[in-house]
Amino acid sequence: MLWGGTIVGPGRYAEGMTSTWLDAPLLGFDTETTGTNVATDRIVTVALVHSVGPGRDHETVATWLIDPEMDIPEPAQRVHGISTDHARAHGLKAADALEEVASMIAESLGKDVPLVAFNGSFDLAILENELTRLGLPTLTSRLGHDVAPVIDPLVVDRGVDRFRKGKRTLTDMLAHYGIEQDGRLHTADVDVSATLDVLRAIVAAHPQVGASSLEDLHREQIGWHRSWAENFNEFLKKKGKTPDVSTTWPL
Repeated sequence: MLWGGTIVGPGRYAEGMTSTWLDAPLLGFDTETTGTNVATDRIVTVALVHSVGPGRDHETVATWLIDPEMDIPEPAQRVHGISTDHARAHGLKAADALEEVASMIAESLGKDVPLVAFNGSFDLAILENELTRLGLPTLTSRLGHDVAPVIDPLVVDRGVDRFRKGKRTLTDMLAHYGIEQDGRLHTADVDVSATLDVLRAIVAAHPQVGASSLEDLHREQIGWHRSWAENFNEFLKKKGKTPDVSTTWPL
């Protein structure tokens, strides 16, 4: 049983609306890292947020600070505020922390609790690479199948509102959906709660998302991401840049 046997009672999604998978348990996931290269950079913090119900009163948060055993570059420090010295002094060993993280995620997914992550391909890829580096079983090997179900609000938003102009960072999407941010983004636990807020807002604005089964929604996201990536790669070609965006999702 997840979270030390604590069960959070389900809440109603919204007044007058039919219950959906949004009322059932969700597991939010985010990392902060030493950089953006999933093959060579390392994880500095992880947050998992177990959510059941319509808002943050129904969330249970677990966080890990990890010693990445390498210097945290200044640009990354400016993003998440964690220095090399702080991580070395207070961080957990990566193998111990990421074994806990992977076990919790695998347990959740094994019970068909969806993993919710904004731009989750990055977080999943760097986690899988870290687990491999540390000689630990990957999520895929723990599950015995592809990592699913996953819900990525960025991918969903691109799918259901394809032609909306403007950026789609987490900050931009909070503003688009009229969500007030009450914490410092690029702190893993704050980002996860904000991501869950965005997901709830997307479902409220596009009820067909909530009406989909988790299996169908996962499959739709594969197609939505492929379509977006192919179009973006064409855009990069026209700009004379390398079309290097992966068309696969979530891994």
